Amino acid sequence: MDSHGEYEQRVVWTVVGTGIGPLLLAATREGLVNVVFHATDAARDQALEGLAARLGTEPVEAPGSPLLTEAIRQVEAYFAGSRRDFDLPLDWSLIAGFNRQVLRELASGVPYGSVVGYGDLAGRVGRPGATQAVGMAMGANPLPVVVPCHRVVESDGGIGGFGGGLDTKRQLLALEGVLPEPLF
Repeated sequence: MDSHGEYEQRVVWTVVGTGIGPLLLAATREGLVNVVFHATDAARDQALEGLAARLGTEPVEAPGSPLLTEAIRQVEAYFAGSRRDFDLPLDWSLIAGFNRQVLRELASGVPYGSVVGYGDLAGRVGRPGATQAVGMAMGANPLPVVVPCHRVVESDGGIGGFGGGLDTKRQLLALEGVLPEPLF
């Protein structure tokens, strides 16, 4: 506790190796707060600086933390093909408003092995004309993979954009059986 009798914010993090490269996982007492693709040294350091600035505390590397143990287990199981759904507490504090509404709908309403169009997702949250705003929400997703923005595609059948890169999006969709495995 701090001097005011309140619990200080604590952010713990680790990097997990996956089939799409290293992922940084960060958690607070509320739950998983951030997942970062391609978490090599530079990307990891930049993400940790951003978390410190936004959450007001320096993240601590703690791979054995109880706050991360279950997230690590579930992420590893997902990439091993033995888990289809994540059942983790999530800390939504890095996202608000329309973006949070869209991401919550995505997390609860678009299951493993399926995709949804940007426009369809906009309609699900009562804003059928907000296709571009849905795209912006996907780009702002602090919890990719766990909140599956890779499952959002263009209505004309195009794959759409992806913060982790299009190759990563293709790999995730192939893992879930939506696309064929890449040949190379």
